[in-house]
Amino acid sequence: MEIDIQIDSLTNCLVCRETGEQLDTEFRLVLKTISKKDAAALQRKGWKFDWSIPHQHDYEVYELLLKDDTQVQGMIALKHIRDQFYTHVDIVEAAPENIGHLGKYKGVGAHLFAIACKLSWDVGNEGYIQFTAKTNLVEHYRETLGARNIDSQKMYIDSYGALKLIQTYFPEEA
Repeated sequence: MEIDIQIDSLTNCLVCRETGEQLDTEFRLVLKTISKKDAAALQRKGWKFDWSIPHQHDYEVYELLLKDDTQVQGMIALKHIRDQFYTHVDIVEAAPENIGHLGKYKGVGAHLFAIACKLSWDVGNEGYIQFTAKTNLVEHYRETLGARNIDSQKMYIDSYGALKLIQTYFPEEA
């Protein structure tokens, strides 16, 4: 899939656009396989992607939440490619209420990439992640995430870029 999420800011948490309040976050692995029915329900709520597909292809799906809250703020699907020492990111999506510059919280997109980098680091892939960007967002990801091109749309974040994201979003881990 082509990654199509705006990186509105790098924060150390999520920031409420209306009040400027900084809110702590947590993330969790989705343990239950997302069925077609579950994915359709998400799409009716405004999610763009069919979240049943990643599980069918052995991707792990993680949810980003505010601390002590059950409302999902964003999701990311990834797979660790251990024999090549990187983590492939398939889908990154902010919850419908967080999309664009009028979304409820700032920092969702970058936070989801930081989760991927942290998990990549934790499994021994030194933070390396790889993804395919929508053509019109390639430059945006270079500027905001420090991503680099493999080809015209395939991009990666190396250990240095990963550490920057990990230190921003998970300072206790750095």
